[in-house]
Amino acid sequence: MQILNEAPKKMWEMNPAWDVLTAAEKMYIASEVSIRKYNRNDVIHEEGNAPTHMMMLVSGKIRVFKEGVGQKQIMRMLKPYDLFGFRAVIAGDFYNSCASAVEDSVVYAIPAEAFLRVLKENNAFCFHILATMASDLAISEMRMINLTQKHIRGRLAEALLSLKRNYGLDDDGVTIAMYLSREDLANMSNMTTANAIRTLSQFAQEGIIAIDGKRIKIMNEQELFKTSQFG
Repeated sequence: MQILNEAPKKMWEMNPAWDVLTAAEKMYIASEVSIRKYNRNDVIHEEGNAPTHMMMLVSGKIRVFKEGVGQKQIMRMLKPYDLFGFRAVIAGDFYNSCASAVEDSVVYAIPAEAFLRVLKENNAFCFHILATMASDLAISEMRMINLTQKHIRGRLAEALLSLKRNYGLDDDGVTIAMYLSREDLANMSNMTTANAIRTLSQFAQEGIIAIDGKRIKIMNEQELFKTSQFG
């Protein structure tokens, strides 16, 4: 991890949650925030650690995961301006997951005390955080259903659609604007890397996707969605 001196943008220009702060609160948070750069695969926080900061991803991509027996289980993939690490701060609890950088990433880190202070003082900010937590809970519940009730093909199709929803497509309109290793894709889908590679090849043979080196192109989104629903 590297501490940076200059902020690329003010926080309230990137995430509307911060824009509801008063001028005095913005000045206070700006004086407390630190800017951290993480290299690819750097650990940002570990499961079981006590939280010292809540964070916002500024650039790059981050995976949130739990360590399993012989395999990680990716719970969420974060995109720029997503908030994370705040549940444990609010609950006064330990982290229940790990976070690491998928690629070089810049993160704003706000000390727990500063975050809790504005959370208690500003009702609109508190509501934004509550809404974020509710959205995260809904996503987690849906992922649990997907991973426990769907077959391998359905789980992998849903993982690809999730990446498309989260990161969008390249200018060609078909290539997922996110490169994820086959291992990470398998960890998102709760399967072995070998099964993920085999299933991707099946999707390509069926014309649902196309594989261009490390990139994945969605060639038939309707069929991919159907597969995510019915396997």
